[in-house]
Parts: sequence; C-alpha cells; structure tokens
Amino acid sequence: MGAQAHRATRSIKSDDVERRWFVIDAEGVVLGRLATTVAGILRGKHRAIFTPHVDTGEYVIVINAEKVKLTGRKLEQKTYYRHTGYPGGIRSITAGKLLESAHADRVVHSAVRGMLPSNTLGRKMLSKLKVYAGPDHPHAAQKPEELRLA
Repeated sequence: MGAQAHRATRSIKSDDVERRWFVIDAEGVVLGRLATTVAGILRGKHRAIFTPHVDTGEYVIVINAEKVKLTGRKLEQKTYYRHTGYPGGIRSITAGKLLESAHADRVVHSAVRGMLPSNTLGRKMLSKLKVYAGPDHPHAAQKPEELRLA
C-alpha cells in the first residue's frame, strides 16, 4: 500500500443518529413536491451520514394538511381506496372529499408512504411522520425547527 494508511469506511448505526424535529406548513404547497421533500428527510438523504439500510432520518410534523394543493383535476379524479376487512368491504373516496372530511391528513400520509421503501425499514421511517389537518400540533416540547418550502 505504500505510505498511505488504509482507512475503513465507518458504517453508521441507528443508535448513533441524533434526530431533530422539523415542522412543515403544507398550506398552498403542491402535494407531490411536499411528499418528496418529507420522504427525503424521513429517509435521511439530506445528511452526510446517509446509509440506505439504516434509519438515519429525522422527525417531520406536517401542519395544515387540509390546505395542500392538488394540480389539474386530481380533486375529482384521484381516488383513495381502503378495505374494511369484511367480504366486499372495499371503500373509495375522491381526494376532494377526503380533504374536506375529518381525515384530511390521510392525503399527505398516503403520498409520503408511497415514496418510502415498502419494507420494515420504510414502516419505521413512516412512524416518524406526524400529520395534522389544522395549524396546531402537540409536539412543542420537542422544539421543532420550521422548514420552509418554496
């Protein structure tokens, strides 16, 4: 090897990660652009220590989810499905009706979930996402930093 010393690549462990909290206001932000930003933060891709097989992400709080913007005719045409667990129990609702309902947070939650890995690690990352339809959230004690989206 000569005069250079051999340096091993250090693999980060989940316990070594210091997690921060971020608040994102979804009012007037296009859903897809919001979801890609949030998914990247949850995965930890914005950090120098990013490791694909380790959860290196941060916590994200999304407020005003009911005021998220959908382009085109998605309010009438985009459909969300769920199943009750009973035979013939498939239920569907359009994005517009879902945003007006008591479960407006599901629109943002579903968009972010689709951008995370479909495995145990992805589910662990998704548990760090907190979505609220209105402007209030119960996480003031964590001292979250405000993150502005252009």
